[in-house]
Amino acid sequence: MSMIHFETSLRQLLMKDTVAKDLSVPQLIERSLYREEGLLTNSGAFLATTGVYTGRSPKDRFIVDEPETRQKIDWNDVNQPIQPEIFDRLYEKVMKHLEEKEELFTRHCVAGADQAFELPIRVINELAWHNLFVRQLFLRPETGDSDLQHPEFTIISAPSFKAHPETDGTNSEAFVMISFERKTVLIGGTAYAGEMKKSIFSIMNYFLPQKNVLPMHCSANVGIEGDTALFFGLSGTGKTTLSADPERLLIGDDEHGWSNRGIFNIEGGCYAKTIALSKEKEPAIFDAIRFGSVLENVLIDDQSRQPDYNSATLTENTRAAYPIDHIHNCQESGVAGHPSTLFFLTADASGVLPPVSKLTPAQAMYHFLTGYTSKLAGTERGITEPQPTFSTCFGAPFLPLNASVYAEMLGQKLIEHDAEVYLINTGWTGGGYGTGQRMNLTYTRAMIRAALNGDFNNVEMAEEPFFGLRMPTRCPGVPDDLLEPRSTWANGAEYDRQAEALAASFKDNFNRFGTMPEDILRGGPIQ
Repeated sequence: MSMIHFETSLRQLLMKDTVAKDLSVPQLIERSLYREEGLLTNSGAFLATTGVYTGRSPKDRFIVDEPETRQKIDWNDVNQPIQPEIFDRLYEKVMKHLEEKEELFTRHCVAGADQAFELPIRVINELAWHNLFVRQLFLRPETGDSDLQHPEFTIISAPSFKAHPETDGTNSEAFVMISFERKTVLIGGTAYAGEMKKSIFSIMNYFLPQKNVLPMHCSANVGIEGDTALFFGLSGTGKTTLSADPERLLIGDDEHGWSNRGIFNIEGGCYAKTIALSKEKEPAIFDAIRFGSVLENVLIDDQSRQPDYNSATLTENTRAAYPIDHIHNCQESGVAGHPSTLFFLTADASGVLPPVSKLTPAQAMYHFLTGYTSKLAGTERGITEPQPTFSTCFGAPFLPLNASVYAEMLGQKLIEHDAEVYLINTGWTGGGYGTGQRMNLTYTRAMIRAALNGDFNNVEMAEEPFFGLRMPTRCPGVPDDLLEPRSTWANGAEYDRQAEALAASFKDNFNRFGTMPEDILRGGPIQ
């Protein structure tokens, strides 16, 4: 398909009278209710269910193998190549499918709060609530912004279009395809709204390093004195929860860039997990779920319309999407200075790693490249209980370039800005999953606060024997025995066996990187 034909078919679709452009939040909610796409909860939030797909579907995600990007993409199980002809055929089918719809919704928005690095986006949705989702998740520019008349990327989302793997070249009925040449994301077969959000993050992970900006899968907040903190981690490790601190301003909960000017939020909203959400433990997030917010796959009472956040009937991956200004103490500009403290969050399902440890520069690089955590139930299709995983740079599913690109940039910035790095285990203690218990959120918050306040600078550090991690022996508000993980296990010998096994898996995983500098290798397990 020629580029002219490609652009013409898109323009013709957008000119149809049935395409509603840049509707307001009330208008989109009205349309969503009228079309019976969902209902309102007692707080005024819009609730939708996404059917079979209640999380990302990584096996159905592809990058089109095109001349411009062929030598740049790190092709692997995450970045699966697909031929341009397959993309073009599916594009034609999806466009024909959408042309037959009585109503479509389009929106212009932006990724990147720093205007020097922003990406104008156009989104075309089959579902009104999907258009509400992107309105709340991406940045919302002023109406009439001239840059938006020529968006750099277009998302086309058609959940009701099902692919036929035998003839369409996909792995299932669902597909998420990124074409850098066509500057288009094509989504079909899945109604999970997070696919749109993460597709743009993948695109930013491709473009930003070329502008000397480090894209990061992290949340961020800033103190009243301007001290910025970053929280790296996969879904479910606590990025959103821990960065929503009543004593600090929230910059963003998931995606940021780090340039020579400081950091900036890539998005304009938050996408929080709501499983077991309560006003007592997470008041900022709880109160943010109101009119204009979108809930996914949460059960509610038929009469009261009260959400049951404790129910995992549909999925563990229940979600809330809301604009960042629904958090009362947010940094609305989305930008801040260079970070002084970084937290690597890991939900260790083995219960081995300390709840808090301060990393040396070598350990920081090693653990960033390792990206150890556990995939939690529901965050990806097919995950029903915690599964240990190594996700390079705490964001492997979204990194189109080789991991070394991101790691080298982080290493340079840590040195340049003399930032401290802590490893925080938000997973299990007293035993692994099924035996121990999940780390108490109150204690984790206390550890984060102590690190930010500099309380660990004058505290004696003990060395953990398997990874060489430096563990503070005291932390305000946390029992001393919790800080040393072995002491929380009923059977110390079993802890040692599990720690040895985890250390061995770290080493096995790191071997896939091939030859690495000795100073980074020194940051790994010592046994």
